[in-house]
Amino acid sequence: MRGYFLPGVFLAVATGVLVFGGDWLGLELEHVALLGAALGGAAGVVPDRQPWERAAGLLAGSVLAWLGYALRAAWLPDTSAGRGVAAMLVVLACLLIAFLTSGRLPLWSFLIGAAAVVGSYEVAYTAAPPEFVETSPTALTTVLLAAAFGFLATVFLGNTIEEERARERGRYSSDDEPDAVGPEPEPEPDGETVRGPFWERALR
Repeated sequence: MRGYFLPGVFLAVATGVLVFGGDWLGLELEHVALLGAALGGAAGVVPDRQPWERAAGLLAGSVLAWLGYALRAAWLPDTSAGRGVAAMLVVLACLLIAFLTSGRLPLWSFLIGAAAVVGSYEVAYTAAPPEFVETSPTALTTVLLAAAFGFLATVFLGNTIEEERARERGRYSSDDEPDAVGPEPEPEPDGETVRGPFWERALR
């Protein structure tokens, strides 16, 4: 656990810098800094696939979610049915690309990227759907910037966590082993009928 302290401090400081720096630069990062940093940090810390593959999945999921909003703004009605169709198409697109890459880009990283965009942009889109072209690029780039900070803060923890889990599995498996070997079963007398389920009789 001590190995998590420094990356965790860096992630906390990076989140604070995003908020203050975004306000200074006029990027409006206040409402997405923690969301993006947390989701990017989750993608960085999971020891599944190479870091670039996780990052590519997160980025692709974000773009697919943005395309879902574009679909809603251009063709789908602003109703529960329209929102449901858009959400279904985004998830299916994530699943399809993960399948076509044979899991090299993990599905969970697509879903994290999509969740980052939805969490940062849904309220703004609902307030003014016709302004999608003006508001969506800012929402997409700001949450991805926050996610990049979180990803870089935790990406080097993946191998450490994997090694710790391997040691835990080895310790638990050794604890489960019996301390002493029990007595061997007595041989069955010759000539007696072997009783038991038919599959046991067939294997004797």
